[in-house]
Amino acid sequence: MKSKLFDYRAHDGSRQFAALPEVFPWELLRDRINELSGALVTDYMTDNVTEMWLDFSFRGHKFTVNNQFGEFWFFVQDPACPDEVLTTVIEHCVRS
Repeated sequence: MKSKLFDYRAHDGSRQFAALPEVFPWELLRDRINELSGALVTDYMTDNVTEMWLDFSFRGHKFTVNNQFGEFWFFVQDPACPDEVLTTVIEHCVRS
C-alpha cells in the first residue's frame, strides 16, 4: 500500500505527515511502533481519558503521535525528513 503523505506545518516547525483512524487503543499503536526495526519509543503520556502523546525515533529522526478528533496524527520534528522514511513509518503502522 502506498500512503499519501501530508505536509502540514505545526507552529513549532514540525510536519504532520499522516493520520490514521483511531480504531484501536493507542497502546497497540505503541506496540506496533516498537516492532518497527530501528524504531525506539522514547516517551509517552496520556490522561487515560481523551488524549495521548507518543514520541519515538527512527533512522535518526524524531517523531510524535497524538490522538485528535478520532485519528492518530503523525508528526516528524524535521520537516525535511525524507518521504521514504515517513512512508516506512506509516505503512508499518497500517499493516495488519
